[in-house]
Amino acid sequence: MRSASKIVVLTAHGQPSDPEAPEHSLAAWAQQVAGFLPDWELRSATLATRDRLEQVMADGALVYPFFMASGWFTSQVLPQRLGAFRHRILPPFGQDPHLPQLTSEILRHEIKAQATTAGAVAKPAILLAAHGSARGPKAAEATETFAAALRPLMPDCAISTGYVEQSPTIAEAAVKMPQGSLCLPFFAQSGDHVKEDIPAALLEADFGGGTLPALGTFPAIAQLISQAILRGAAQ
Repeated sequence: MRSASKIVVLTAHGQPSDPEAPEHSLAAWAQQVAGFLPDWELRSATLATRDRLEQVMADGALVYPFFMASGWFTSQVLPQRLGAFRHRILPPFGQDPHLPQLTSEILRHEIKAQATTAGAVAKPAILLAAHGSARGPKAAEATETFAAALRPLMPDCAISTGYVEQSPTIAEAAVKMPQGSLCLPFFAQSGDHVKEDIPAALLEADFGGGTLPALGTFPAIAQLISQAILRGAAQ
């Protein structure tokens, strides 16, 4: 039996209307992270699956929020759900200070790949398509902070933001973008927003570019998460 100090629980929002698929996806992702943490036990739970978090939690474990912002779920829901356990919640995925650098590397690779097939553009344009929130500013603030950190790392690119739940909407931002742009969903997992809402908004805007997978699904993210866990454990 591993000590609780070597247990970390990855948690995400999940999909209340269909909790099973995101639950399996998060569990598979936890195993990817575990490959970089051989001395740790990685567990996972979405908040959408009833009692799952409480069932996998261990007293004294670390909790890694696979969320993009420190909002209501990370500041209110998680502490309430974990109140019976000694625990420490690490900073959420979207606020990892190393994420902008890794994202710039991912984007440069994708821009280069696009140039090979469709031709290079003078100044590549990137749309960060994020959730936002009609209930408070924290989600959008996290996205704008990330975009501000990303811009100096990619001075040859124009980087814009658009939101599912607030203005500027994804459609409002996308309609202004040139042909050959790239849309990067600023999401941890590929739920309905990524699969349905973002494509619908881009279609509405007659977006003439490509759409990348959700940021949290790129293979390099697993190592980023493992490093965040080790930094958190050392504090």
